[in-house]
Amino acid sequence: MVRVAIFAAPMIILAGCSIGPQSLSLGVADGPTPVIASRPSGSISSRPRTPAPGTRETRVATLDPGARTSQPNALARRDYSNTSLAVEEARTMINEYRRQHGLAPLTLNVLLTKAAKAHSRDLAKWDRISHYGSDGSNPWDRVRVTGYSARLAAENVGTGQLSIKEVFEGWKRSPGHNKNLLLRGARHMGIALVRDPKTEFKTFWTLVIGAPA
Repeated sequence: MVRVAIFAAPMIILAGCSIGPQSLSLGVADGPTPVIASRPSGSISSRPRTPAPGTRETRVATLDPGARTSQPNALARRDYSNTSLAVEEARTMINEYRRQHGLAPLTLNVLLTKAAKAHSRDLAKWDRISHYGSDGSNPWDRVRVTGYSARLAAENVGTGQLSIKEVFEGWKRSPGHNKNLLLRGARHMGIALVRDPKTEFKTFWTLVIGAPA
């Protein structure tokens, strides 16, 4: 069972949305897209609580129980030996899809790629799927720490897929992920894959889409 997760951070505040991990099975109805909103100035509107003086608060990401495969080693029978990421192929695939919907193409951005790689590595290290990093970071945090000044940012995550085509098709079939792929006003993207045969999920894909402030 392959899994995907989504995150979007639009420049406007969306009422009723909140940030939180979300994992989905392909072919299963989507839950709400976790959102973190920012003000037009680029400041984050949902600020973390201030730790008490003399203490340090660390928000550690926890695994959603639904994010595990239904059976241990359920993906072990799939052959991942030839799984790799051709970045230009992925960009072409995404841009052709956006062109079909009248949207501008995305260019690869080294900073968004850095954010995507960091999250895929973290997911692989802990064999999990979430929009929170093991250090408690969310996608907006990870984009910002690279030095990319974002007006908007969105993140799609997938685990267990054999190829970029498989994860891309899964994202297109999921309304929340598809919304991120077709994010109007986006200009840049970064994408990463980490493959680890010792893990349960085997592959960890992260796509980050954004536009500068």
